[in-house]
Amino acid sequence: MSYGPPPPGNPGPPNGGGYGPPNGGGYGPPSGGYGAPMGGGTPPDNGLTWAIVAIFCCWPFAIPAIINATKVNDLWNRGDQAGAMEAQAQAKKWTKIAFILGSISLVLSIGFSILNGILIASSSPY
Repeated sequence: MSYGPPPPGNPGPPNGGGYGPPNGGGYGPPSGGYGAPMGGGTPPDNGLTWAIVAIFCCWPFAIPAIINATKVNDLWNRGDQAGAMEAQAQAKKWTKIAFILGSISLVLSIGFSILNGILIASSSPY
């Protein structure tokens, strides 16, 4: 909205008037504001929650899952969509391995405990 030229005898501000920089630009980057992701759209699910839960199942395999899960959003925001998808796939892979191996070890542990109880009970002289 323009109010016309300044009144005669009043030269106005040296940059041509108005509030803001002389080039007419606003604040922030020209792409449209702070925090706008360069990747566009929403990032894929990083699976960080499941990777953290997998620590209780088999921690050696959960560590790579957590590392890859934390990379997903950063890569996506940098515009590396292929890298973000690859990190997501790696995080899911390591999380599945941790859950599977943790489940197997739990089942074997319970089985050996039961077997040990049976052997001790059968060898008791009482």
